Amino acid sequence: MPGLMRGVARTAMIAGTATAVSNRVSRRQAGRWAAQDQQAYEQQAPPPPPAAAPPDKYTALKQLAELKDQGVLTEAEFAAQKQIILST
Repeated sequence: MPGLMRGVARTAMIAGTATAVSNRVSRRQAGRWAAQDQQAYEQQAPPPPPAAAPPDKYTALKQLAELKDQGVLTEAEFAAQKQIILST
């Protein structure tokens, strides 16, 4: 009977070890797949919207001139704002 018990114990030990190794491999593979899925998801994200186009200098100067003609801006304010627009 001792030989039979030894065989059963050895089989149980081998089966337990095989199960533990199989579970560990499965968990590692699932982790790798999850990381790959996350990377694929991040790569599929839409790009950020383009930055707003800078205002057209001609249009900005035209609006500035209209404000000056209406009397909203003084000559000095007009000249200062015009310089800012032209320097950008």
